[in-house]
Amino acid sequence: MLGISLILIGIVLRFIPHAPNFTPVAAIALFSGIYLPKKYRYVVPLLLMVLSDLVIGMHDVVLFTWGGFLLVTLMASWINRQKSIAGITIGSLAASLLFYVVTNFGVWLMGWYPHTLKGLVACYVLALPFLRNFTAATLLYAAVLFGAYELVARSVKDTKLSNVLLS
Repeated sequence: MLGISLILIGIVLRFIPHAPNFTPVAAIALFSGIYLPKKYRYVVPLLLMVLSDLVIGMHDVVLFTWGGFLLVTLMASWINRQKSIAGITIGSLAASLLFYVVTNFGVWLMGWYPHTLKGLVACYVLALPFLRNFTAATLLYAAVLFGAYELVARSVKDTKLSNVLLS
């Protein structure tokens, strides 16, 4: 139930008008890596991206994009024990940087920039505005997702609703 809700929320928020790269996908990948069972944690961000990219449009960097979110989920499973505000904040910042490095390397590798050191540097420099938006979105959506989940978890703990809402 939680995984399906995250996929639907992520898809809807990718389709509504937003600033470039201001989506909740990295926060959902972090959240999935921390809270979802191992068998679902990688499926949620990947399915969210595949389904929405099929509508938005495929591109030659899509494997780097999807791979970047899978790496964010993997990283989140390592910080699983740090369910603190500091841990989530650091995880959000690290997720943004990881995604930026992976996807922009993909952009450069796929030939959007010359295959030179100057082209690689230009690729990363020109992507800085996207990093700013992506980081702000990841921090905001992580605060909302993790905060809302913890509030709900505390309010339904030891009730019949806990199995439905928290699984």
